[in-house]
Amino acid sequence: MSGKYATETILANAGGIARAAQVLRDGGLVAVPTETVYGLAARADSDEAVARIYEAKGRPSFNPLIVHVRDGAQAREFADLRHDAGIIADHYWPAPLTLVVPRKPDARLAAAVTAGLDTVALRSPNHPVMQALLAECAFPLAAPSANRSGFVSPTSAAHVAATLDGRIDLILDDGLPCAEGLESTILAIRADGQWEELRPGPVDLDRLHRYYWDSALPIGGGAGGIEAPGQLASHYAPGKPMRLNVREVAPDDFVIGFGAISGDCTLSARGDLNEAAARLYACLHEAARSEKPRIAVAPVPEEGIGIAINDRLRRAATPPD
Repeated sequence: MSGKYATETILANAGGIARAAQVLRDGGLVAVPTETVYGLAARADSDEAVARIYEAKGRPSFNPLIVHVRDGAQAREFADLRHDAGIIADHYWPAPLTLVVPRKPDARLAAAVTAGLDTVALRSPNHPVMQALLAECAFPLAAPSANRSGFVSPTSAAHVAATLDGRIDLILDDGLPCAEGLESTILAIRADGQWEELRPGPVDLDRLHRYYWDSALPIGGGAGGIEAPGQLASHYAPGKPMRLNVREVAPDDFVIGFGAISGDCTLSARGDLNEAAARLYACLHEAARSEKPRIAVAPVPEEGIGIAINDRLRRAATPPD
């Protein structure tokens, strides 16, 4: 980026994808749309490129990154897909589901990707632009959300530019908001075969387990510590005080509504949780830009993807240490 004062945004067509792939080969940073949120991609096999992700985002070095791969075959170059992990990778990917699995000792990945852990977080994204970019690259892509660390996640190219303009090389824009609107579900599959949800997201793990194995989900006990993205207590912050589950609002509140409770921005007037998930970060971005000093959020049911929505809202409302 030497000599640049602004980050260029280009269309995510064949020419744009080819150019982005060359930037990545050269060790640069490219913001790319996925079905969840925009990711900030760099080649995952380069210490220097991955270091640029942490620098651009201001991301803590103890917070590991998700490695994006084309499919289960490429994932096996870097990880041991034991137990149910191989079935999920081969039959359920591409999907908004990240697997945390044992890293192969000889995996050619930058050390910072796993933050010193013996596990690695892997995902095959279900988005044509990201899949096309992975097909152009002979290496996997490390790609956390394309925003400054701790801020609201981006679901459009404009959201990316709001916090990373001038800090990264390129933004690929497909002209659409991200369909899911929430970061991927993160599932750790332990050495004993136990499943542990490290971050809720678009994928219902109990439903997934019953579909493939027709049995209740075997939940693990928890490893403790930061093992995957999105586990910090304070995250996705709009930079203003937030109150949740609010039914009575003040005149100077920016109100994020849901269902019968309308607001300055509404997650879903008809009470649709999937629509609410897709609109969550757009509403938080709008709230952050508003002149109103506080944010009030209407109650969102703690069911289905509402569990993931409330997880993000609680983290956004938690003051940083």
